[in-house]
Amino acid sequence: MSKKHTEALVVEYDRNGDASELQLRRRPLSPPGTGEVMVEVIASGISHIDGFIRSGTETEWDEPFPRRSGSDFAGIVVEAGPDTAGFPVGSEVIGHVRTGAHATHLVVPVAALVPKPKGVGWEAAGGLYLSGATALDTLDELRVGPGDVIVISAAAGAVGSVEAQLAKHAGARVIGTCGDRNFDYLRQLGITPVRYGPDIQDRIHEAARGAQVTCFVDNFGQDGRDLANLLGVPAARYRSSDDRRDTELRLLGDDPEAVEHGTRQLQRLAQYAADRAFTLLISGFYPLEAIADAYADLQHLHARGKVVLGTHPVTRYTSLKARDVQESRA
Repeated sequence: MSKKHTEALVVEYDRNGDASELQLRRRPLSPPGTGEVMVEVIASGISHIDGFIRSGTETEWDEPFPRRSGSDFAGIVVEAGPDTAGFPVGSEVIGHVRTGAHATHLVVPVAALVPKPKGVGWEAAGGLYLSGATALDTLDELRVGPGDVIVISAAAGAVGSVEAQLAKHAGARVIGTCGDRNFDYLRQLGITPVRYGPDIQDRIHEAARGAQVTCFVDNFGQDGRDLANLLGVPAARYRSSDDRRDTELRLLGDDPEAVEHGTRQLQRLAQYAADRAFTLLISGFYPLEAIADAYADLQHLHARGKVVLGTHPVTRYTSLKARDVQESRA
């Protein structure tokens, strides 16, 4: 008989504010009902939109207080309710929720789960959903494929790096805008890096080697539309940071249609990850109780790829990151 879990550690906050408002609390767990399982969370990603919701910047979020945070998670099924065929106890899964993934245990419907491929590590699986599904939705809408030359801003970030790799996988030529420190990273992915700043249009033209830029994705949120116009990108093939925000909010929907769509995209992402069509770089890995430090890392905008929380880290010591050493010498 499987062990019964009656409580979980969860991250909550009682009012809008910065990451210091986040509290780790012990809360009772209800047993899974019909179509539900209980998942012991191994890893869970954090996202900028979590911070926007917590700070009150995102005004369309109307959940009552106390609120919980986090949408991405990966873990192991430890209890299963009726009608949960395909997800028995012991299953390794990746899932998504509207909120509350920053916890040690979750009760979730199997409609929000996919099997975790054996070759995908826990950290990457735990940070896969929101960044990956946002990237996939954006590329699907733009119908990116062979013959396209796409410019992606903030291409070393969590969403941008997945967009860049999947666009390349789809056959497009990819130009990624970034700071100097991320040039080598993007080159390793087969992406042509272009430095931010004055005269960026000229540098993009040079990187395109005479080809017409056909798509532009602005994750940076500064003058993207003007730059896309200068590059001759049609309005229908431009996506702004506001479009990204709308996509993320749709992916956090909890109505059946939104959950079904999110799970379908998560299944595609899991397969892409298993096939090495993209690799989600984990830039920072923090224990759950250090969630404020994890958000501080994210807010510095220095992270490549994803910042992830772990519920069972081998060590709770904070290690010095190579990127911090590099920047201290700059």
